[in-house]
Amino acid sequence: MQREMKLRHVALIMDGNGRWAKLRGRSRIEGHRNGVKRVNEIIDAALDQGLQAVTFYTFSMENWQRPRLEVNALMGLLKDFVKKEMNRLHEKNIQFRAVGDIGRLPRGVQKVLSEFEELTRGNTGLIVSSALSYGGRAEIVHAVRRIMEKGIAAPDLDEKTIGDHLYTVGIPDPDLIIRTSGEMRLSNFLLWQSAYAEFYFTDVLWPDFSRKEFFAAIEDFRNRERRFGGLKAEI
Repeated sequence: MQREMKLRHVALIMDGNGRWAKLRGRSRIEGHRNGVKRVNEIIDAALDQGLQAVTFYTFSMENWQRPRLEVNALMGLLKDFVKKEMNRLHEKNIQFRAVGDIGRLPRGVQKVLSEFEELTRGNTGLIVSSALSYGGRAEIVHAVRRIMEKGIAAPDLDEKTIGDHLYTVGIPDPDLIIRTSGEMRLSNFLLWQSAYAEFYFTDVLWPDFSRKEFFAAIEDFRNRERRFGGLKAEI
C-alpha cells in the first residue's frame, strides 16, 4: 500500500509566454499579459489544495538582459497586478513575499510590493512568493555575505545557518517544482532549496497552464515515493 506524498510547497517556473504569443501571431507583451492571468487561477487552486506555500518564478536575474521595452512592460504588468489583486488576496488570508534582489526593481514596483507585504504580514494562510530579480547562485552569495558581516565563525556554520540567511527564510523548501513549456532545467531557481524537490515538466505553455494542469501535476507527485537518500519503506 503506497503512502500519500506530503505536499506543502509548490514552486512554478512559468515558461512559454513568448512562444504562446508567437504561435498566435501576437506580441511577446501580449503573451506575458495572458500569462499574468494564470497566476490568480493557480493561487486559488493552491488554496483549494490546502498548500502552505506557492512560489512563482516571476522575473529572473537573467531577464534583465531582455530588451528594455519588454522589461518595462513586465514591470508594468507586475505593478498593475499587485495593485489590482492585493486586497482580494489579503481577504483570502494569504501572506505575500517578494524574494530576490528587490532593490534593483523600479521604485514604483518596490513600493507596491512593500505595501502588499505589509498588508498581508499578519495573515496566517498560504504563503505566496514572487521571485523577482532572482537568481539562485546570487541568493547563496548574498546569504554568505550576510553571515560574514555578522562575524559568524566557520565552526558555527551549518546548513541551518545558511538557510536562515536566504531570501526564503521561514518558507518550507519546495516539495514539487513545476516547469511549463517543455524545457527541462532549473534556470538558476531555488538551487539550495530544491535539493530534494520532485520535478514535473510539461509541454503546456504557461498561458495555457490551467487549474486542471496544476492538479494533474499534484496527482503525479502524490503517486511518487520520496526516500531522501534512504531505502524504500517496507510495508
